[in-house]
Amino acid sequence: VLWTMIGGYLAAGGAGAINCAFDSDLDVNMGRTSRRPVPSGRISARAAFIFGVILSVLSIIVLWVFTTPLAAFFAFLGIIYYAYFYTSLLKRSTWQNIIIGGGAGAIPPLVGWTAVTGSISLMAVVLFAIIFYWTPPHFWALALVKQKDYARAGVPMLPVVAGEGETRWQILVYSAIMVAVSLLPVAIGAMSWIYLAGALLFGLRFMRDAWAVWKIGDQAAIWGLYKYSLLYLALVFAAMVADRLILG
Repeated sequence: VLWTMIGGYLAAGGAGAINCAFDSDLDVNMGRTSRRPVPSGRISARAAFIFGVILSVLSIIVLWVFTTPLAAFFAFLGIIYYAYFYTSLLKRSTWQNIIIGGGAGAIPPLVGWTAVTGSISLMAVVLFAIIFYWTPPHFWALALVKQKDYARAGVPMLPVVAGEGETRWQILVYSAIMVAVSLLPVAIGAMSWIYLAGALLFGLRFMRDAWAVWKIGDQAAIWGLYKYSLLYLALVFAAMVADRLILG
């Protein structure tokens, strides 16, 4: 587990550093990101890229040597997916950047699962799917708040391209899909009633906030959903841990 965490931290840090190097021309035009090391001029884009590559290579080595080659493969896939496919292609070209690109952020459970077991199972895919469907409502809520920043930087986020009304509706739709997917661990027999109770409780709260965004749509409702979405995944995964610790 320790080596998985170290390899995961290195992979996330490497992908993030490469992202900062590639996105510096966008970040400088956004208030939320303009103070990052590269756009603020504290670090050059070249230095950030080299640092990111070094961390990424180290992550692959650590995972390959101390866990499993399959975990190293998924870490490599996640780095390429995020640092190149999402950052350089999707983010700048389509409003579906968050939908398709969400796969990059959903890969870590596959890394962790294969690091421990050496293989992929249906439960690992379900973990991937939960994060995949969580990503759009989480980031679209942020995009609603920061849509002027995205418009100024030329990033085609959904609120910029389709407007606030469509974005609020899509948040509700993807939130419902996410909650439904979060119940799959029980359906496939991997979790019991303890997790089910937690998933329903946390999911209903998420849906309440998503409904408020759709029906009311003011800044308070949007910020409420965004802030709760930061906590939601931790709560769901904590419910999984509690389920296994109590019932084995």
